[in-house]
Amino acid sequence: MEDNTRADIVIVDDNPYNLKVLSTTLKKEGYEVRPATGGQSALDAIYAKAPELILLDVMMPEMNGYEVCTSLKDNEKTREIPIIFITALDDVRDKVKGFSMGCVDYISKPFQEEEVLARVRTQIRLGRLQHRLVIQNERLKKDAKEKELLILELQTLIDNVKVLSGLLPICASCKKIRSDQGYWEHLEIYIETHTEAIFSHGICPGCAEKLYGHQKWFKKI
Repeated sequence: MEDNTRADIVIVDDNPYNLKVLSTTLKKEGYEVRPATGGQSALDAIYAKAPELILLDVMMPEMNGYEVCTSLKDNEKTREIPIIFITALDDVRDKVKGFSMGCVDYISKPFQEEEVLARVRTQIRLGRLQHRLVIQNERLKKDAKEKELLILELQTLIDNVKVLSGLLPICASCKKIRSDQGYWEHLEIYIETHTEAIFSHGICPGCAEKLYGHQKWFKKI
């Protein structure tokens, strides 16, 4: 998510006045706002399109904020969406319960515009930073995998040369082979260096005739 894009925020509150106040405050700051008057309607809207942030009233009929939060955290697609609880409750136990369920902050009633905007800005920035970190980590993993594959491919090519299964530069005249370091070596030296082969020397009939002229004698041996 780019930092200059307008954040999409879902506000859940059964009180129309509270919805109007919060919606007006956030829209003035350029946020996209989707109000919901109940828990189920909020879930439907969130599942249809995941927002960047949810402002969720705790005390609502039929389905309260805790129940909505539980449903969102149980769903893999919505569990990472930050939730700010809206509450008039000052009991520390209620706030501890909310944090233990996964909410990231509280906004107290009656609303203070500056407080609302400060808390919303903070969570939007944190969420976008986390999103960027996830993308960066995925890129690093991809780069590491590509590097690993490249190293494997290079090692395979090197191994092919070492077992003489690759394309080797060989002189058409003297039959020397160019080594990995760029030096020209005799064929038997190169093979002994790069393989486990061991040479035993002899003379073929053609070379015996050429060198000694003893072809008939050689064939009798």
